[in-house]
Formats: sequence, C-alpha cells, structure tokens
Amino acid sequence: MKFSCKTFLALTGFAGVAFVASAEAQTTADISGWGTGEVSAETVVSGRPWGWAMRDYMLDPDRELFNTAKASLLAGEQIFSHYVTSLNIERYCEEAPHYDYTWFEMQHSLMSYADVAAMLAACPKVGASPILRLPDASEGAVQKAMDMGMLGVVVPTVDDAIMAREAARYTRFPPLARRSLGGGQLFSIWGPEVKQGENFLETMSDNMLVIVMIETVEGVNNALEIATVPGVDVVMIGNADLSNFSGYAQDSQEYHDLQIKVRNATYRAGKLYGNAAFANFEGNPLSSDSRLHLQGPANDGWDNPNVPGAY
Repeated sequence: MKFSCKTFLALTGFAGVAFVASAEAQTTADISGWGTGEVSAETVVSGRPWGWAMRDYMLDPDRELFNTAKASLLAGEQIFSHYVTSLNIERYCEEAPHYDYTWFEMQHSLMSYADVAAMLAACPKVGASPILRLPDASEGAVQKAMDMGMLGVVVPTVDDAIMAREAARYTRFPPLARRSLGGGQLFSIWGPEVKQGENFLETMSDNMLVIVMIETVEGVNNALEIATVPGVDVVMIGNADLSNFSGYAQDSQEYHDLQIKVRNATYRAGKLYGNAAFANFEGNPLSSDSRLHLQGPANDGWDNPNVPGAY
C-alpha cells in the first residue's frame, strides 16, 4: 500500500517527516551528467593545495603532532588502517605498530566503549593513531571516545551540514568547539606527549582528526556544505553503501561520477578526500587524491598474518 505524506505523518508522527524527506531526496536527485564522462576532476592549483583549511583550523598550524596519522595526511601521504571489531588485546598490540591508524569499529560491531578503552590502555602510543568509528555523532558518543583517549572519530552516513557539525563540535575544546572537560584515561595517555610550555587542551584539539562518511546520494548532493563545516578534516566515501544507496556498481561510470563530485567538493573546501575501500588507493583515476582508507597495506611492509578479516 502506498501512503501519502499526510497519511504517513498521521501514522508515524513527526519523525516520519524526516524519513519521507530523505526518501524523496534519494529518488529525485539531480543526476544530469552522470555516466556521460563529462563530470571531471577539478585541477589542483599550487595556491590552493589539498587540506589547506584543515591545517588553517588548527590553533597552531606548525605544531608538531603526536597524531602521526594526521601528520602524514598533512604531509600529503596516503594512510591505511587495521580493523578492530572485538576485544583482543594481544592481537591489537601486535598489529597496531605496523599501521598508520587503528580503526576501532563500533557502528557494525557489539564492541563496547570499555572494550576499546582496555585495548588502548594496554598499548598506549603503540604507533597507530587510535580512531573510533562511532555509531552516531551524539554528544554522549563523541565525549566517551574523547575521554578514553581517541585521537580521531569516524562518523557514518553524514547527509548534510547539520550532521557534519555534530560530528565535529564535540571533538575539540573551546575556543574551537564545545568539547567538555571530562575524566577517563585521556590525560594519562597523552599528557606526557604535550611539550613543556604548551597548553594541554589546545594541543589535544590540534591533534584531533574528524572524518565524515558520505554514503548516500543525498550526501553526494550536499558534499560541499558537508566538507566546508569547520572542524571536519576528511570526507570519506563509504563505497559499499554508496553503491547500495545509488544503485550503481562501483566499477560503473555513474558511480565514478559520484566519486568525482565528492572529490571536487572536498578539494574546494580545503579538506582531504578518502575512500573506505582501500582498493581505491591505486588503479582508480582519483587514486592520487584518495588519502585515507579503511584497511590496506602495513606502513612498514609487515606481512600481517591475520589478513584478510577483521577481529
């Protein structure tokens, strides 16, 4: 049975409005030019490099970062992670020294905040920068990640600037944003890394890395407004879900055009572009621009005996 918007609202209440609007945005998206080969990557010019706004947002753009993943990104490098989905301290401590960052997964796992905190505490400053994919961008979720000592967050399925703002606002302290001062193991892990004479809160804010994922057609259409939100550092495509939501195979021209649209918007905003599927780091026309990936090769050539598969 097909309901009108009015009938749907009567049955479901206000929450249904957002659902209907989202569904309509997906089906009425402007797809002019997709699949024609006419959508092209904008040229990078020397006076407007990748990531300029990401660096400019820092309180001290010249600060030496202990978030080595962020430092590598600002240096123009591609970075890769290992993938943690359950509590396994031994395996985490074995793998983390060989990767640019650890992707702790809490969107699609039953892992708890306590599990993540235990692994981080067991091997602090092990090499890979600790980054957590949250189930959502609520204040409570982000603050727990911050208090346990994360140096970055990944927020899934960001469709507009409001969602992007929620992803960024609780990760950095005032005056940049509105992260509150809590407890946890944050101070014991990262306090010793703050140089004498530097402000702890300012240093932590500058070391934060905020990654938002675009996974829907609606997100692609709003990519520029998402990327320009202050505090967002990296705009990453969730490749499998973007294929599911758009209906286009990842090897199709239409899908490639979606990637170009996100890439162009991210470049215009002065941020960095990435793809969850690490296969995009080579063999794709945009590979040189794709800086951050989920999984991929170890940064020191280590042959990971646990690949493939997360844990």
